[in-house]
Amino acid sequence: MRGEGPVRPLLALDAKIALVTGSGGGIGGATAALLGAAGATVYAVDLPGRPVPAGAEATPCDLSDRDAVRELVTDIAETNGRIDILVHAAGIVRDGVLWKLTDDDWADVLRVNLDAAFWLLRATAPVMRAGGGGSIVLVTSINGERGKFGQANYAAAKAGLIGLGRTAAKELGRFGVRVNLVAPGWIETGMTSALPEAARAAAVAETALGRPGRPDDVAAAILFLVSDMSRHVTGQVLRVDGGQLTA
Repeated sequence: MRGEGPVRPLLALDAKIALVTGSGGGIGGATAALLGAAGATVYAVDLPGRPVPAGAEATPCDLSDRDAVRELVTDIAETNGRIDILVHAAGIVRDGVLWKLTDDDWADVLRVNLDAAFWLLRATAPVMRAGGGGSIVLVTSINGERGKFGQANYAAAKAGLIGLGRTAAKELGRFGVRVNLVAPGWIETGMTSALPEAARAAAVAETALGRPGRPDDVAAAILFLVSDMSRHVTGQVLRVDGGQLTA
């Protein structure tokens, strides 16, 4: 029968427990929906009041609050006995050239984009170790690899995620926990739609494919990385940028 065979089981997430941050946004929302469609029970994490995909467990949390992040992971682990998948897709921007960035602009972006990732990893690692394994994906950016005018804080945070993720992959691999990253280029989300049209046109012109990406393009890459399809892949950065960084 069409759709059956060896591929489908490798992508299935039946009975898996997944925690996805930023689920009220474009990439996080698409990821939460796709992992749910693949069979996972998804805890969709975002600020209180943010809508999350139907079928996911709406789980409000302020990721800038270290104690709230710890409690989030503890509650999910105690409720289910395990956490199999962690995706950190939450992110904010406070753009400006570096001599105009305030301390708050810097701290706010680093706290949500990078500090929260560390807190999530620190809390989740013992749970996955005890459970015999798991899969973690951090959403970085091509701007964390190349830098970006007006985004010193954002680029620094996303670059930090790469170092954090690769270190976690080395430390957790022996426990059966895989850690990978996806690096989107220009993706049509609520965040990017607020930017000037000139910025959008310039980003699309950089791509080899000549078009912007969509949140479900990134979600598909994340599904690959958390599934058994990539069971021998860890410590990698998978660009989902339409060739933007290499074009």
